[in-house]
Amino acid sequence: MHPILFASLVVITTSLMGSSFAIGKIGLNYFSPLLLVGLRFTLAGILMALLTWRKPLPTSIRDWGKVLVIGFFQTASVMGCIFLSLRTITAGESSILTFMNPLLVVIWGTLFLGMKYRFAQWLGVVIGMVGVFITLGFHLQWETGTLFGIGSAVAWSIATILVKKWGVAFNVWVMTAYQMLFGGALLILMGVTLETPYMVITPESLLVVGWLAVMASIVQFATWFYLLQKGDPGRTSAFLFLAPFFGVLSGWLLLDERIQWHVYVGGLFIFAGIFLVNWTFAKKKALSRQPAETKRAGA
Repeated sequence: MHPILFASLVVITTSLMGSSFAIGKIGLNYFSPLLLVGLRFTLAGILMALLTWRKPLPTSIRDWGKVLVIGFFQTASVMGCIFLSLRTITAGESSILTFMNPLLVVIWGTLFLGMKYRFAQWLGVVIGMVGVFITLGFHLQWETGTLFGIGSAVAWSIATILVKKWGVAFNVWVMTAYQMLFGGALLILMGVTLETPYMVITPESLLVVGWLAVMASIVQFATWFYLLQKGDPGRTSAFLFLAPFFGVLSGWLLLDERIQWHVYVGGLFIFAGIFLVNWTFAKKKALSRQPAETKRAGA
């Protein structure tokens, strides 16, 4: 993939991820948390299923099962854990824990996919995680919600590996549609059983749900899965460190939240971590081409 296209898609998907926290916070004025996120993904799944009905669907029960498993981890588990964590910890703390998943992706990739990562790449992931902590103000307390926050990171990292392992067998739009539909249905079920549901219908509330369903779900997930299929999951996941940074910026723009000095410092750490992860990939690729090029020159 061309570097400019890759960078553009990364900015699109991470900015949509980050801004969804601020827009979702607006939506909580009109909906209970799990009901809001369930409606978001169910609507997104239905719309995408209608848009992709002519595209090839999974052909076996086993393939459908893989899509449902991805939906369970990527949509139901991640989003369910995030919103349950918000009952006892702040949105910033939940974001910190959720976006720890790139480190877990590197670990799972090493253990289960046989991927090799150099020391500098591991260092880049750690520096990026430190940047997320700094960006969100150094605040983290051990509460019940902390376990849910860690659960969201674990679920997301598992989903990332599953998409990398299984996703090539599916049309990316079809996989995105049905994993969101299945995950959204589970979240609605959680919303009516784990909380007291409420809903207020206004033009603004409909706009919030529409944006979350179309831009922050359909566009964001399809772009994210496309990037995972085309690149290394550890490298791609490193860019998730941008999402909480965009979350802080969207909070400033949409909610008039004040940006503190630590946001700028954390941003520098985030970009340094991303650079380390990607620079080592480029260097490794260049070294792997060198013997072949030398051999051709000698011939």
